[in-house]
Amino acid sequence: MLDERETRLGDIIDDFCVKCKRIMNHAVVSTLEGKPAKVRCWTCYNDHDYRHELAPPPKVDPRKAALFQEVLEKLPGAGEGDAETEAEAESTPAAVKTKAKKAK
Repeated sequence: MLDERETRLGDIIDDFCVKCKRIMNHAVVSTLEGKPAKVRCWTCYNDHDYRHELAPPPKVDPRKAALFQEVLEKLPGAGEGDAETEAEAESTPAAVKTKAKKAK
């Protein structure tokens, strides 16, 4: 029922705080056409745009990921590492214990 009426200045709503990095209580500071435009966090008193309780997307740079993948491919023995890691994994004590349990 609260969604039906227009939001007024000073109303308390939940929103994602960009400073606290959590959904916190906020006070409506300004409205635009009856909907909150800016809000103030009650925890850190930071003013920001109303985000509709949505966290911003993570900042992932695809160029960095591509460059990192390029470097990994250029490392010597990149293709051979899979067989070595499997052999190492089988010789670990945890792997030996699980194999012994399966044998019983």
